[in-house]
Amino acid sequence: MNWVQSEDGSYTAYSAEYDEHYHSTKDGALNESLKKHIEPAFLIHKAKDHLKIIDICFGLGFNTLLSLYYRDTYFPDTTLEIYSPELNGELVASLVRFPYPEIFEPYLNVITDIATLGGYEDERTLITVDIMDARVAMRELQGIWDVCYQDAFSPSVNPLLWTKEYFADVAGLMGDEGVVTTYSIALAIRMGLHENGFNVYLNAGEGYRSATVASVRSLSEFEKIDVEHKMKCNPDMRSLRDS
Repeated sequence: MNWVQSEDGSYTAYSAEYDEHYHSTKDGALNESLKKHIEPAFLIHKAKDHLKIIDICFGLGFNTLLSLYYRDTYFPDTTLEIYSPELNGELVASLVRFPYPEIFEPYLNVITDIATLGGYEDERTLITVDIMDARVAMRELQGIWDVCYQDAFSPSVNPLLWTKEYFADVAGLMGDEGVVTTYSIALAIRMGLHENGFNVYLNAGEGYRSATVASVRSLSEFEKIDVEHKMKCNPDMRSLRDS
């Protein structure tokens, strides 16, 4: 594992297979996870006492671990159920040696259980990490979920986790209240979400590059993007497709 220190001091890793880092080294691994996924998800669902989260894909586990930290810090009465597919089983097994940020120290036992047992459970938390293709996982997963952290490698190197058909599977799991968070601001990706009935919103703020939030329901917390208008201005643009 090639560990790389990012701008906020936290470490990420480099994937030779995809020729990409697991996080933005510019935004910082910890900061990116917090600002682009965890904060918007918990803000939108702050009234829920049980939160069901899909984490695509587990990777280094930042989104899952930071969800635990954020819950324990701000929403201690909320129970969490997290499901995460991850194709690279060797990566997950190696995470017991990863140099996590100091705020994750209370959760190192969680990482140990995930790396060795494939999951973790206590009275407030249920985490399941499946070593499998995320496309297959999204077709087989059942129930209605509250959040999908769409955090796969970028569309340019891993397009099958960004297609219109893939987002159709995600939409079927989100229901009317679910929220998709992602770092991607590409029009083709926002079109794929829009074409599956999602309203698309801008996630922007200080200290990180803009990101995207999407939900079937209207969100007053974020600025809505007029995807139809952008499509008219870019008539040759298409969402990614499986074909």
